[in-house]
Amino acid sequence: MALDKLLEQEAQSEIERIRAEARDRAAAILKDAQDRAESLLDSRTRALQNQRQAGLVRARSAAELERSASRLKAGESSLTQVYSLVEGHLQEVIAAPEYREILSRLIWQAREAIPNADAVEVNPADVLVARELVSDLPVRENAGIVGGVRVLSNGGKSGITNTLAGRLERVKGELAPQISRLLAE
Repeated sequence: MALDKLLEQEAQSEIERIRAEARDRAAAILKDAQDRAESLLDSRTRALQNQRQAGLVRARSAAELERSASRLKAGESSLTQVYSLVEGHLQEVIAAPEYREILSRLIWQAREAIPNADAVEVNPADVLVARELVSDLPVRENAGIVGGVRVLSNGGKSGITNTLAGRLERVKGELAPQISRLLAE
């Protein structure tokens, strides 16, 4: 019986050591991902001001997800943690000074998809910026829009929503198998 307890204690100690190592690695990966993602965002914003915002957001999201997930060694909850981290970073992007340029591109893309737009809706926190960016359409507050824009047409009967979180949601399915594979390794 004593041997069983000893083996169980040793196994538990090893599990705790592995978990601690995984947490340390995850923190280092997160820091590296934050540094790399910020660098990528800054350089792309300057170099690609005339290109579509979609490429920038997808590249940033993909870089953050790949770097955050590449070395995490955990089960299914790690996938959820990775997405939570990215969503947290999206909140940081919304608060960053560069968000004005991002919002501008999100508006431009949505208006390009709906050339006969009637109105633009943004989060109440973004109304002043949006009114500076959109002078030919009414800009309305919509608390349901966070980190992006909704462009309406046909008297509000149709429209398109273009948000950072929506873009993340669209790439989750594409990235989930890669992240799961990396986590399993």
